[in-house]
Amino acid sequence: MTDSLLDRFLRYVRLDTQADDSSSTYPSTAKQLVLSQLLANECLELGLSEIVFDQFGIVTATIPAWGLSPGEIVPAIVWVAHVDTSPEYSSTNVNPQVHPNYQGQDLVLPGNPSLVLSPNQFPELLTCLGHTLITTDGTTLLGADDKSGIAAIMTAAARLISNPQKPHGPIRLCFTCDEEIGRGTAKLTLERLNAVCGYTLDGSGTGTVDCETFSADQATIRVVGINTHPSIGKGVMVNAIKILSEIITRLPARILSPETTDERQGFVHPYEIEGGVAEAHVKFILRDFETLALAEQAKLLQTIIDSVAADYPEAKIELSTRPQYRNMREGLGLEPRAIEFALRAIQTCGLTPQKSIIRGGTDGSLLTAMGLPCPNLSTGEHNPHSPLEWTSVEEMEQAANVLVELAYEWGQNGTEP
Repeated sequence: MTDSLLDRFLRYVRLDTQADDSSSTYPSTAKQLVLSQLLANECLELGLSEIVFDQFGIVTATIPAWGLSPGEIVPAIVWVAHVDTSPEYSSTNVNPQVHPNYQGQDLVLPGNPSLVLSPNQFPELLTCLGHTLITTDGTTLLGADDKSGIAAIMTAAARLISNPQKPHGPIRLCFTCDEEIGRGTAKLTLERLNAVCGYTLDGSGTGTVDCETFSADQATIRVVGINTHPSIGKGVMVNAIKILSEIITRLPARILSPETTDERQGFVHPYEIEGGVAEAHVKFILRDFETLALAEQAKLLQTIIDSVAADYPEAKIELSTRPQYRNMREGLGLEPRAIEFALRAIQTCGLTPQKSIIRGGTDGSLLTAMGLPCPNLSTGEHNPHSPLEWTSVEEMEQAANVLVELAYEWGQNGTEP
């Protein structure tokens, strides 16, 4: 297979793989299986070994060790990416737009000309002058989160298989489903991966190693009211929509929200609301780098509920929470070489390595909690979950180059005694 990274990326993003957090199945949508099957087939065409495409849509495969001395053992590492896209925006009929030799101009998205990618609003565009950029047409998200990661992994695998330059140990590839709804590792075991550490390819820009993620919970507020015909509603109707709206309006207006926080500040974010007069609910994501802060955020929601409930004794208002993932910070210490070798590989590629934090989560958060240290690497993602999403072919190529050098770094310095 001689496909370029761009060929691969365009093939992947044209497949609708949106996850559905209201589904109880795994994967949450059957359409994710189409990309999983495609990747399994491509692994077979590349000549990878130990290819497994299971009933849950998870694909694993192995790039065999190469060039090691007799008796030399280098532990396996894992490269991880997810096939699903966010439920927050449509991924139906993605129509990627390719912009060669970008020179800093505004990019008007043809499917919705009111949407413009401008360096005035997104200055990171100016770090990609001369690059080939890929955008949406303005009607869907792009899916670079995480199909940039998939393209980088498959490109690096093809290079290591077809033309290895230096010795390396076994490399596992792992493609999961439902990462965007916090279930990416629900059907995955560490025994299946059988590795000393992993790397998720799910980061923005280039040259960074994310060593911390948010800790995350999901919260749902459900209001049960009383419906009747509006003509006889006086003294009888209890409107769940109005009650829920009042709860939302009592959230802090200038703090504790995604639109007012950055760096290490957490937030409480209502992202989906649904219902009618008789019953309505709103879903929240709770986020902070300190896990204990999530309980305080839930306590804030309960305090607001209690204050509103006092005015509507006929209504039933419930708060429920569930864990999603936790900050990977502590777990990465189990294998310090994971970060050290990644930083070296980035530097070998002529980039300036940076340790960073990510205001979100990855499958690596869950894998680290399970006992497999798993930092996150850059893949060129920008503006994820949005019709303004874009990526750079050159940044994806840099991600693939880093993976190849990472394999060689472990091959040279990861030998087990």
